[in-house]
Amino acid sequence: MGISQSPWGVGNSRESGTNEDPLQADSSSPGHPGGYGAPGAVAVPAVPVDAAAAVSIRSLFKRFDRKVAVNGLSLDIPVGSFYGLVGPNGAGKTTTLNMVTGLLVPDSGTVSLLGGDVWQDVNLAKRRIGVMPQQDQIFDRLTGMQLLLYAGMLRGMPRARVQERARDLLSAFDLMQAANTMVVDYSAGMVKKICLATAMIHSPRLLVLDEPFESVDPVSSANLKDILLEYVGTGGTVIVSSHVMALVERMCTHVAVINEGQVRAAGTVAQVADGEDLEDRFMQLVGGRHSAAHLRWLDGGSDGGPSARRRDAPIDGPDGGTIDSPRFVDATARGTGSNAHGAAAADIPEDDGSGDPAASGNAGPVNSRRGA
Repeated sequence: MGISQSPWGVGNSRESGTNEDPLQADSSSPGHPGGYGAPGAVAVPAVPVDAAAAVSIRSLFKRFDRKVAVNGLSLDIPVGSFYGLVGPNGAGKTTTLNMVTGLLVPDSGTVSLLGGDVWQDVNLAKRRIGVMPQQDQIFDRLTGMQLLLYAGMLRGMPRARVQERARDLLSAFDLMQAANTMVVDYSAGMVKKICLATAMIHSPRLLVLDEPFESVDPVSSANLKDILLEYVGTGGTVIVSSHVMALVERMCTHVAVINEGQVRAAGTVAQVADGEDLEDRFMQLVGGRHSAAHLRWLDGGSDGGPSARRRDAPIDGPDGGTIDSPRFVDATARGTGSNAHGAAAADIPEDDGSGDPAASGNAGPVNSRRGA
């Protein structure tokens, strides 16, 4: 289809003042909304998209081989909201965002961005969106300043304007001293900040951020939050995917809980939390919480490891049961499986400390093993 698969987008920014015609998707191509790649299918959502929303999703579906990543997902994200997407690993959050931002063609369903179908004019959609790229999606052999210049000029912005904004962003993100340092030499937190700056350089209508505060120090994190909140205050919309419930509860105006490719709950943070702590509510909605696995050998209170078990504690027997006699020690204290003579390790009586193996009733095998 000629659709760019880069988070940078293509074409000109609304800031550039030019009127270059964007690439139009061919109506016969797999990316056209008449089925989104499903032959003969026509996606007609039961509930029409909300043209007034920043993002309106209806019946979005995506499968990878036999794995259904997104399963009929529908969601409305209001203009001017700070919207959090939360869910366990593999819930479908990233796949959904990739389809919303024009990076991945859905199998079926509809995505509307500010009233326009994303896949009818994917380049217009990309010019309206700022997507925070991941570290492996940027040219890290460029300096921070060069990377911002590249991101802005790729969108058709005049060089002078890009330079001015790049300096503003580097200063705001405390990266001015590293402006002429290659990004490959940045710390993990600095890389996060420069990636966010590339998403903001063209003043988009919508920002899409995936774990933007991961690896960022508390001071820089606070500065980033202030910038994002100010952006929302101007009418911009932020979609943030995060696993940190406290951050979502504190910063976001709205939240959607996604699991198994579907929305389990959506609305304002207060509506979704329903009077409970958001993390507790999240656990109720997605499930999967279970009691911690008991690792009997994991003993942080002793230097002795498995052999330091209480002498009267039951231990595992060779047949999968337990041996209650205090004269036996855990099999892992003397090795697993069988010893050199085929006897199960748990059947070896404990040494009484006399130095005489015969006194323990196991002279043969123990002598042989110690002499090995």
